[in-house]
Amino acid sequence: MNQRTHIRVPRGSRIFPDRLPLSQAEIARRKAENEAFGKRCREIFNRVYPELVKNCYDWFILIEPDSGDYFIDPDEEVASQKGHQKYPTAVMLMMCLNETGTCGRI
Repeated sequence: MNQRTHIRVPRGSRIFPDRLPLSQAEIARRKAENEAFGKRCREIFNRVYPELVKNCYDWFILIEPDSGDYFIDPDEEVASQKGHQKYPTAVMLMMCLNETGTCGRI
């Protein structure tokens, strides 16, 4: 039988001490990349939204910004499977075909 050992971590210390905090330059770079990705996806969404919202209101749309391809389905899992079947390693954005483009509420 395995013995459990409890390691006490002092308050305020790092949980993963081997991970160094990110520099401000790295944080700014990541933020700029995310904003550029979102902008490219939003442009595609705004282009196809008027024609799709008429017949596919509240459906999910998965956008791959590098190719401009998008996949729609009423079920978000199926839309995700369609996208990842064609682009298995690509980063894609999921939105909803409604007034705001959001998939849920906070």
